[in-house]
Amino acid sequence: MKIELTVNGQHYEADVWAGESLLVTLRDRLELPGSKNACEQGECGSCSVLLDGDLVCSCLVLAAQADGHDVVTVEGLAQDGQLHPVQEAFAETGAVQCGFCTPGLIVATADLLQRNPAPSEDEIREALSGNLCRCTGYAKIFDAVRVAVGRV
Repeated sequence: MKIELTVNGQHYEADVWAGESLLVTLRDRLELPGSKNACEQGECGSCSVLLDGDLVCSCLVLAAQADGHDVVTVEGLAQDGQLHPVQEAFAETGAVQCGFCTPGLIVATADLLQRNPAPSEDEIREALSGNLCRCTGYAKIFDAVRVAVGRV
């Protein structure tokens, strides 16, 4: 089946299998490897993207459901060659170790700060609760979010 979608501001057409996830389409067909394939069950958040402005796990969305819609991946957060403030904050604070969870956490943080530019600690924890990290212990991740507050 053929779909058309806008990803990171660019129009794409792709031939996809009817049961193919948006994650597979992004990574394998559109060559956008930022969203990570970890659990394929919507449990880890590593594949988080914005679909028409809503945070979703791209492993749980069929590519066909994204037909005609707008997707923003971690690659699309940067503008005009400049990292997004959340991306900068993650780099500055060392909020990455293996980096596998990082794209999803960055997209989730950007979504949070777009909706709530001054979140409380509890709001930060709630917003990132769908993203699992097995390496960092979360301290530096929360530091990165605090650094990004006010920059977005």
